[in-house]
Amino acid sequence: MTARMGTARLGPAERATALRRMAAQELDVVVIGGGVVGAGVALDAATRGLTVGLLETRDFASGTSSRSSKLIHGGLRYLEQLNFDLVREALQERALLLQRIAPHLVRPVPFLFPLTHLGWERPYVGAGLTLYDTLGFSLGFTRGVPGHRHLSRRRALRLAPALRRTAFSGAVQYWDAQVDDARYVMTMLRTAATYGAEVASRAQVVGFLREGERVTGVRALDLEDGAELDVRARQVVNATGVWTDDIQELVGGRGQIHVRASKGVHLVVPRDRIHSLTGIILRTEKSVLFVIPWGRHWIIGTTDTRWDLDRAHPAASRSDIDYVLEHVNRVLSVPLSRDDVEGVYAGLRPLLSGESEETSKLSREHVVAHPVPGLVMVAGGKYTTYRVMARDAVDAVAHGLDQRVPPSCTDRIPLAGAEGYQALWNSRQRLAGSSGLHVARIEHLLQRYGSLIDEVITLIERDPSLALPLTGADDYLRAEIVHAATHEGARHLNDALSRRTHISIETFHRGLAVAEEAAELMAGPLGWDAEQTKREIEHYTKRIEAERLSQEQDTDQEADAIRLGAPEIVPVVGPAS
Repeated sequence: MTARMGTARLGPAERATALRRMAAQELDVVVIGGGVVGAGVALDAATRGLTVGLLETRDFASGTSSRSSKLIHGGLRYLEQLNFDLVREALQERALLLQRIAPHLVRPVPFLFPLTHLGWERPYVGAGLTLYDTLGFSLGFTRGVPGHRHLSRRRALRLAPALRRTAFSGAVQYWDAQVDDARYVMTMLRTAATYGAEVASRAQVVGFLREGERVTGVRALDLEDGAELDVRARQVVNATGVWTDDIQELVGGRGQIHVRASKGVHLVVPRDRIHSLTGIILRTEKSVLFVIPWGRHWIIGTTDTRWDLDRAHPAASRSDIDYVLEHVNRVLSVPLSRDDVEGVYAGLRPLLSGESEETSKLSREHVVAHPVPGLVMVAGGKYTTYRVMARDAVDAVAHGLDQRVPPSCTDRIPLAGAEGYQALWNSRQRLAGSSGLHVARIEHLLQRYGSLIDEVITLIERDPSLALPLTGADDYLRAEIVHAATHEGARHLNDALSRRTHISIETFHRGLAVAEEAAELMAGPLGWDAEQTKREIEHYTKRIEAERLSQEQDTDQEADAIRLGAPEIVPVVGPAS
């Protein structure tokens, strides 16, 4: 599927149409939640021929699905827990994503595992990685990444001169994969919409429609204009992650699934602060710590602590930041300080609650339940296995429908932008010549949009000023901000700066230096007047100020209280309302 074949847009007109259509018919299934699992359910159901609607309270992927470690991986630590089935399943999904479903968005990334114990550790880690590599083979696919290799300390230092020589005795290098998590979700939703799904953000489910005991749909509130709508559906899927229990309370009765939130904090530092050609993985007393290559940056994380406070805006405290810095500095020859940190983000893992009091020991496996007739719940799991979770949820939907539903086919459905990507990548010099953009820009765009690069180039052809980089965030073109509003469902400035791009974590100014320029670029496509444009800038500014101040607090409670001081984005006002 390429742009020329008519990939669905998620602009303001399409959102209005989707809400109108959802209210005008009975759907086969309505999905609550626009994160990776909800998007996966919508795509799975739509490609089985079902009529589908999806509602997201905030922005697509605004919760856990934009705040991950941005890795597609099997999970080495699950091998130590002897959870071979989970690792095998995740590695098979990794191969699918790399080679068929999203080669433009998922790419291999190397990691160095420094060895700190003589004797037993090298054979122990080597055996684990041999098993990891072996489990990575799936029917009809290679691993999609190279196998592991053992390195002496000298060879490891050639790859990662930043490591302190006395901190390790040797190393093993292995490969996994990484993804732009928020972009992946948005691309999956565009793919689902292309197959007929109706998709809308900023639409909050506030109740359920019932016929006796049976759930027959949802009542939703359009947060942009305050209008209420009833969406009737033969089956409803709750795919809300850490909000699973809240949705269960709306439907009443005792829940079958309980989810506990675990906070993971990541730091972003410039690439030149750590001299290495490879990512690094370190063991800590609680979990593992990754140093992940990320364009001109490194992502370092994560923590793993219980979180019982605000789930929409989990806050990173000074203690979280110091914890990550302390652990990474144990192996670096030149330690990092807080002054090196460009960005900080905190996300919540939705863990299935068990008897363990430690979140690091709770299950990453998923569960699907049918608590009342007409309602399916799916929870747990991890980003890498979203497609399996979605398949199992739609299988439960199919069981609740009185019609024959075909089996899942999403293992054979490339996401929008995947088809033709490799050919365009091979032709990037020619594409640079015909577009007038530098080949480095073309590579950047291809790795974000794949074969949908045509959409961005068309915007530039219509307005050549959009070919200029954003002032203060020159990794991104002005055209990408416009495209976020016209094609990718960005409704507000924060959507564009935090999720369609990652300017909010990839710059020391956290996006403040580009807020005015970006807001003015979005104003036209979204119909903002001068007052709304001003409000968008003010809201974004207050959000960044609150985040920065929260990161100076010592405890979760103090950080949370300050982060909540920044108001939610106001509804659009004026002519566009």
